[in-house]
Amino acid sequence: MTAHLIVTDLDGTLLGADHALADVTVDTLRALAGQGHHIVLASGRHYRDILAFRDRLGVEAHIISTNGAYTHAPDGRLLEARPLPTELARELIRLPRPEAVRLNLYHDDEWLIDAPAPELLALHAHTGFGYRVADLEGLDGAGVGKVLYIGEPAMLGELEQQARHRAASELHITYSMDNSLEIMAGGVNKGTALSALLAALGIPAERCLAFGDNRNDIEMLDLVGEAHVMANAHPALMEAVPAARRIGPHDQAAVAQRLIERFAL
Repeated sequence: MTAHLIVTDLDGTLLGADHALADVTVDTLRALAGQGHHIVLASGRHYRDILAFRDRLGVEAHIISTNGAYTHAPDGRLLEARPLPTELARELIRLPRPEAVRLNLYHDDEWLIDAPAPELLALHAHTGFGYRVADLEGLDGAGVGKVLYIGEPAMLGELEQQARHRAASELHITYSMDNSLEIMAGGVNKGTALSALLAALGIPAERCLAFGDNRNDIEMLDLVGEAHVMANAHPALMEAVPAARRIGPHDQAAVAQRLIERFAL
């Protein structure tokens, strides 16, 4: 049997509307891992946040976290880290922003935020991962994998333009949701992280299946031989990857259903 690599986003893709893994999803990925296929979880979430889902799956899986800034092996070894340059991180932290916009940093070790935002914790209810409120402008900018602004789309659009004006060529700017503007170092995205991992494993992109639902999945889906877009995906994703196969919604475990069909489980 030829081994494939299966890489999937989490929120809006592998996880249901309750941000949890369905039993059929767990059973399916365990079966495929048992057959020798490689499983990769690729998310904008922090590595520590994703660990809870890997534990629930109970399989050896690589983790691409913080939109590609970090890649970890199944045994927890850090394979690659590409944080923002310190000076750029400091500039992004200090960009003028409306009071209603929350500034978040995904640091090497934790999630930092500029003010309490308890409504954000619902997304992480199944993992127990949470933020620490800190004086972000007092940080030196080292070890920041992602700068994340959360707020109204119009406000984020203005921040995006400021960031692009200052250092567009040195940044990778994307959205995981309309209210979540995410900025990493230039060249850092799920696609480049996956490409490096495929090379390390000796697996061609043609033997890779990928699943996603939002704009931070574009590069990953564009890379692989079998790309899949969720029925609930952002319209811009299908436009960006027109060759991708459209499957069902995340709240019907469509990733598992497609894998059951594809591998005749």
